[in-house]
Amino acid sequence: MMQRITGHTELLGLIAYPIRHSHSPRMHNLAASKLGLDYAYLCFDVDHDNLEGAVAGLKALKVRGWNVSMPNKIKILDYVDKLSPAVELIGASNTIVNDDGVLTAYNTDGVGSMEALRFYGHDPKDATITLIGAGGAGTAIACQAGLDGVKKLNIFNQKDDFWPRAEDNVEKVSRSGAEAVLMDLADKDALAAALAESSVLIDATNLGMGALEGQTSIPDISIIPRDMFVMHIVYSPEVTKLLADCKEAGIECANGMEMMYRQGAASFKYWTGVDMPLDYVKEHLFN
Repeated sequence: MMQRITGHTELLGLIAYPIRHSHSPRMHNLAASKLGLDYAYLCFDVDHDNLEGAVAGLKALKVRGWNVSMPNKIKILDYVDKLSPAVELIGASNTIVNDDGVLTAYNTDGVGSMEALRFYGHDPKDATITLIGAGGAGTAIACQAGLDGVKKLNIFNQKDDFWPRAEDNVEKVSRSGAEAVLMDLADKDALAAALAESSVLIDATNLGMGALEGQTSIPDISIIPRDMFVMHIVYSPEVTKLLADCKEAGIECANGMEMMYRQGAASFKYWTGVDMPLDYVKEHLFN
């Protein structure tokens, strides 16, 4: 049964635009209700033009914390007081915590990916991982992999507008002490060699999603070792072209749903200090 709103209920939320498609309100409200915590989570349509005023309002209203999604993940840093080590590396935030008017920015995108790997039995520490993509999610994953002790990160991207960001990601990961290498996704020999030395492949692109359904970053599935774990961070559709090819070839693989759960759980703990009841949330989120 959902908790009733009281005069003591603390507010959590999400600021982004567009926003109404988000699963976050149901996820966090389910968790708070299950644990008997007096919180309510709401969505707020906020774009760049309204961000400064929105943050000031949330702070003035003593909102405990909020998630941040597109288009605000970078610009939000102009309005906070402290940055977590991950945010300092990534340069973007998806979680804000309000401690008596002091706003601290965190990023749980990368945390979610690394926790998902552990959930599936693949600890990133001392591992060699191949990562495709250098957008916002790819950047967060790369930086968190470095912070979590990955041995080597092979980063692949097309030579497009994101190439300079991919070059920056190599420098950021190297700062954490890990080895990082950037290669052109069009170089199939380099990709095959990188996969051969890796235990995990993470595809952080949106290939296979929406208008790109049926497309894949790896047309030749034979270059993926059969003992590799593949995670495509897309979760709609549940099975992309890459994942369908992996399943057919007998390669262990997963979509981004577990990563999504783990991102939310990390934010929830920053705000409440309590672990999200993930099994309960998974059982009820889409019912």
